[in-house]
Amino acid sequence: MMPELTNDEMIDQAVSVLNPRKTGDFWMGEVGCALLTDQDHLFLGVCIDTGSSMGFCAEHNAIGTMVTAGEYRIKKIVAVWKDEKGVYVLSPCGRCREFMRQIHADNINTEVILDRDKTVKLAELLPYADWFHKIT
Repeated sequence: MMPELTNDEMIDQAVSVLNPRKTGDFWMGEVGCALLTDQDHLFLGVCIDTGSSMGFCAEHNAIGTMVTAGEYRIKKIVAVWKDEKGVYVLSPCGRCREFMRQIHADNINTEVILDRDKTVKLAELLPYADWFHKIT
């Protein structure tokens, strides 16, 4: 179990798993993710970009590891990419946003790190998350 991590510490954890490798036209390990669960366990993941939509985002990798460990609630999450100019925080793509929401309903309140000093709730990035609404 880890103590509550700051945004900087979460970003550093995500950077620590970056190990980019290009194979043909595809990249692996170019984006890193760190997530902290409601039980204060840290899970990390990297992206694997391949053809024919067989790859997955770094968030999916970290979430899969979390679920394998029997946890489902994400307290805080960040994804990063790095080049020779520095580290960039990436907002989760739409697929990742929906994936987090579907893993557990409470994840709509996950803190998504967008910068060293900025977080937003997943609900802000995924408005109208309910699949249906009663017509009035």
